[in-house]
Amino acid sequence: MGKLEFPKGFLWGAATSSYQVEGNMHNEWTEWEKTSAEKRAKESREESWHDSWRGYGKKERNPAFSKEASDPNNYFSGAAADHFNRYEEDFDILQELHLNTYRFSIEWSRVEPEEGVFDQEAIDHYKAMVVSLRRRGIEPFVTIWHFWLPVWVAEKGGAASEKFPEWFARYAERMAREFGESVTFYVTINEPDIYTSLSYLLGFWPPEKRSIFGHFHALENVRRAHKLAYPKMKAAAPHSKIGITKQFMHFVVLQKTPWNLAARRFADWWWNTSLVHALEGYQDFIGFNYYQKKIIGKDTRDQSAILHTDISWEYDPESIYDALLAARQYGLPIYITENGLADTTDRLRGRFLIETLTSVHRAIQEGADVRGYIHWSLLDNFELDKGFWPRFGLVHVDYATQKRTIRPSARLYARIAETNSLETEKEAG
Repeated sequence: MGKLEFPKGFLWGAATSSYQVEGNMHNEWTEWEKTSAEKRAKESREESWHDSWRGYGKKERNPAFSKEASDPNNYFSGAAADHFNRYEEDFDILQELHLNTYRFSIEWSRVEPEEGVFDQEAIDHYKAMVVSLRRRGIEPFVTIWHFWLPVWVAEKGGAASEKFPEWFARYAERMAREFGESVTFYVTINEPDIYTSLSYLLGFWPPEKRSIFGHFHALENVRRAHKLAYPKMKAAAPHSKIGITKQFMHFVVLQKTPWNLAARRFADWWWNTSLVHALEGYQDFIGFNYYQKKIIGKDTRDQSAILHTDISWEYDPESIYDALLAARQYGLPIYITENGLADTTDRLRGRFLIETLTSVHRAIQEGADVRGYIHWSLLDNFELDKGFWPRFGLVHVDYATQKRTIRPSARLYARIAETNSLETEKEAG
């Protein structure tokens, strides 16, 4: 393979989200922790803990982490990674790793703790983060809303409220106006369909609703929220590039029956393209989140021969190539805004990065306009309904002391970012 050069100006980065790393906050999810922690720990002890991120109802977990998953304390975010107070230290790590972009999210509950009441001190905190990144030559990639809502929004109906688009657009416009020319890239909403599926259809996340009609209603509200916010943000920051992030999947058929082939076509349309098409004209780029492929129909493979990550996702870095080629149809620049794996011992992450980025480079060579790769995650974090035990970070976090330790895979990634190239034979060695 030799040396693979990436396009000039390619963005190399890492991502976090507010609730998962900042710590010590008060939002809809921290309220949910109080009522759900014992239940989730009990489900884990009964070995019925679900992989709610990607399993869509499938009951599974890695028995190696049973002790952590069955402890109720695992489900309280608390100080998380204390990134709110330690961001300067974490930005030094970004710089040490030669990363030139950082995706982070604004915590809506800090900025607007009461309806229509904005906390300027909280806003200034995020503005200071942007200044700090710029001082290091790091491009901010700012997410306005990841998943978590202020308590007042939740109490007034959350994403299901007819006023939600108005609330969101007001908040998004305010942030764009506050940042001015200091921020170019904005993600308005992270994975809208993941959020509404897990919160309003399957009931795994707050507000724990289970209704197909509720799901579609909430999803339409979230779409409307983006469409309402987009022109307001553009007016406040005309130079900005704005999009959502979408979790894409590559659907695979092992048994090519007419039913399976038709199901794959429908799944690809429904999951990958319908949302993007619904927002046509309201996106300046594709925010491309990718974690794994999905098998349509019966999986006839020998499961014992398949390598899995700590949270039982199949290890499959090559399939991002197919997903990126499919995304060419949208005719927009593509930024890979999330991609990574849970790997506590760091045994797979280096190999994963090499194989993933080789696949990304191949897709670029075949016409995919990929302009950046942002790894999930910079830090070990509070992994939503799973709590603390999954470790996605390039940087290990000792939650007892908040000590940061750069993992070997991050050093490998740093070499790639520094040279804007991947020497596959050297890295593999």
